[in-house]
Amino acid sequence: MSYYFCIVNSRDQPLFELEFGTSKQGGDGIARFSQEARHMNPYIVHSSLDLADDVQWTNSQMYLKRIDHFASSYISCFLTPTSTRFLLLHLPHPPNTAPQTKTSPMSFPPFVPYTSIPSTSTTTAGSHVSGTGGSSTSIPNNPTSQQTEEAIRQFFGEVFEVWIKANMSPFQSTEGKLRSPVFRQRAIAAGKKYL
Repeated sequence: MSYYFCIVNSRDQPLFELEFGTSKQGGDGIARFSQEARHMNPYIVHSSLDLADDVQWTNSQMYLKRIDHFASSYISCFLTPTSTRFLLLHLPHPPNTAPQTKTSPMSFPPFVPYTSIPSTSTTTAGSHVSGTGGSSTSIPNNPTSQQTEEAIRQFFGEVFEVWIKANMSPFQSTEGKLRSPVFRQRAIAAGKKYL
């Protein structure tokens, strides 16, 4: 799966942006967004802010789960007590695959579809992959599974902890962009650990 993570303040201004890929089940940690998708990701995430504002009043939890989808991408949200939103756009694809070069001329959005790798029947801890058309519950293959939701929740929790520490710095404004290389490294480490 490819991920686009964004922190948006209460005034809908992006404070931090990060792209990364899955590191689970042989993933290399590199985001596999097409060039067009890289340009559209901020717009897709920004369009889901209205839904996050609506869902926050119906849910008493900080983790709002999956709040929106666009084409084959899903957006998950985590809301802080200061109304800062952590948004994660995740685009599913099998690990270690390259995008297909064929797209239909009338396709919109300009996401390049990903190929699927047929596999033999294997069982790993907590996931089952079947080569006979069955669906997989592993994180890179199924963005709607309970396992994926839990991994995203843990990722948000760890990044929230680091975000609090970064904002407690007297040199960091709570409404300013996060430019800390330590915060970036820890966000990447959390992505590798959970996603």
